[in-house]
Amino acid sequence: MAQIFSNLPHANGIKMTKVKFITIGAFGFTENAFFAALAAAQVDTFCDIRQRRGVRGATYAFVNSKRLQARLSEMGIRYLHRKDLAPTTAVRQQQHMADKANKTAKRQRSTLSPAFIQAYQDEILNQFDPQTLLDDLPPEAAVVALFCVEKEPAACHRSLVAGRLAQALNIEIKDIVP
Repeated sequence: MAQIFSNLPHANGIKMTKVKFITIGAFGFTENAFFAALAAAQVDTFCDIRQRRGVRGATYAFVNSKRLQARLSEMGIRYLHRKDLAPTTAVRQQQHMADKANKTAKRQRSTLSPAFIQAYQDEILNQFDPQTLLDDLPPEAAVVALFCVEKEPAACHRSLVAGRLAQALNIEIKDIVP
């Protein structure tokens, strides 16, 4: 995984900080395995990019916002919610329609639909300045996890955010999967 070094200018005018990014979802992990993966990756800042920060059912209750934040705090991991990176209801509807047309259950999806990708790009990523995320990070941030729930990164908008960051910051972003 590449590192970004502080105070180096970048062609896009983004100030660099020494930070690594990973992505992680909840589906497919047990509670213990999820938090162990964060610890193994040495995550110190957790960036939740969901619109709704709850999951139905007991299996993944550990990623419901209050419970998640409490556990992260116990682990010494900062929590950051970036709702501006969450797909809107209208954007999510694009994926729902594609899943329905393909008879694919949400948790079985392996990729995002072209309609979702285009809508997310138009409504979210085109307005996203990666510098704002860097500015939200405390100076001591070293490893940041981008989080949403889907198991497969390619089936989740976190892969689109990661792609945008990788391009803007000229870094590699590692995906943590179960």
